[in-house]
Amino acid sequence: MKTVKLGSQGLTVSAEGLGAMGMSVWYGPRDEQEAIATLNRAVDIGVTHIDTAEAYGPFENEKLIGRALGTRRDEITIATKFATEFDDDGTPHGHNGSAAYAHRAVDRSLRHLGMDVIDLYYLHRVDPNVPIEESIGAMSEMVRAGKVRYIGVSEASPDLIRRAHAVHPLTALQSEYSLFTRDVEHNGVLATVRELGIGFVAFSPLGRGFLSGKIRRRDDLAPDDARRGLPRFTEENIAANLAVVHKVTELAEAKGITPTQLTLAWLLAQRVVPIPGTKRRTYLEHNAEAADMELTDGDLAAIEAAAPHGVAAGERDAAPRT
Repeated sequence: MKTVKLGSQGLTVSAEGLGAMGMSVWYGPRDEQEAIATLNRAVDIGVTHIDTAEAYGPFENEKLIGRALGTRRDEITIATKFATEFDDDGTPHGHNGSAAYAHRAVDRSLRHLGMDVIDLYYLHRVDPNVPIEESIGAMSEMVRAGKVRYIGVSEASPDLIRRAHAVHPLTALQSEYSLFTRDVEHNGVLATVRELGIGFVAFSPLGRGFLSGKIRRRDDLAPDDARRGLPRFTEENIAANLAVVHKVTELAEAKGITPTQLTLAWLLAQRVVPIPGTKRRTYLEHNAEAADMELTDGDLAAIEAAAPHGVAAGERDAAPRT
């Protein structure tokens, strides 16, 4: 796996990362032994940018990564996040971006990960009741204290990105980005981070699995799969979105690759770092192969025609992002 510079503050990461969330929550049945094997296989093949958050579980995903990769700390770049306030027993209390909670959260994440320092620490969602300057100021203190190497924000507007960056240089902005969710191209977010030298990390790069072509109907989702609650995964919208997936699949097959690989290669061509999530070694290795695939100008034009901005039916979330 090739490496790339993420932002302009000095952090280098694998060109493609691994989103670990689904190993612990939200996307149906889980298998810890396979998850541990997948995390280790990721490091073996050079997918060393591992993304988690205290909210995933809560805490369970950080603990899993600590168990799986604690002895391989020097081989990985670990990214985690805070935003929702949790008691130590996991009870949630809504957004809390205060400096006091930020310091409490980072210490707890370090403990759960079993690590002395976090490579990339994100404000997972901006707290509307706390000035972002306070949240980022606390994160800057973590950097000076040696608990965090680099900082970022997730799902923030251009104005909030600028305000945060003025307090402490941001290394990364993380947001949803895929052929089904291209808002960042049109709301100023992508332009802002490029202007400021901030890296972009794309979560849900496969449209929450839709663009893999493996979801054909609602019954393909496990009963406890959180995607069942998303507008894009109603029966009606699944049917509409499959028409787009069919076009993407045809383009992929013409190149002798899969729709998953085409989608990830498209994102890599946008000069962002995708972090596809998976719970299995087979899918991990399949996803990683996309980093070596080149798309021509003709390929990119055909993809644009098949999946332009706004093509997906249904909102990406059940409620507006805050």
